[in-house]
Amino acid sequence: MIAKNKSTIVGVVLLCAFFLQYFLKLEWMWLFQLQKEELYKRWSGLVLALLIVFQWVLTITRVVKRLRKYAMPMQAIHKWLGAVSPIVFYFHSATLGYGYLLLLSYIFFSNTLLGYLNLDVIKSNNEMLFKGWMISHVALSIIVSIMMVFHISMVFYYK
Repeated sequence: MIAKNKSTIVGVVLLCAFFLQYFLKLEWMWLFQLQKEELYKRWSGLVLALLIVFQWVLTITRVVKRLRKYAMPMQAIHKWLGAVSPIVFYFHSATLGYGYLLLLSYIFFSNTLLGYLNLDVIKSNNEMLFKGWMISHVALSIIVSIMMVFHISMVFYYK
């Protein structure tokens, strides 16, 4: 069981580490200074945006009939990218932001946590639970994607 859910364990540890550093106000000064630089923010934001966009590849492999054979391997990649997403987020921003960015951060991390608590971890074959979990995870993913596009638009519109 533990070997099957390594990505969940790694993800929960990294998510807890992110919030621990945030609430204890632990910071690496070099990273804090780097995150103030416009070029760094844009490149690290691109990496985070690509991670979010790439997470949609799992959906594509499930929906497109001729790609379904890649769905299982893609699911493992999807889980591991979700597991390391707090690190990618941290290198883009060690804070949660304000206003809509705070909301984006909350939804991003809520969806990340929901992904960690997938049905392999819960060990349930209940179809209603599966559908509820899937609808919630996909709905939050759509919201994160829309808010990400909005954020990118605002960053480039106002700079």
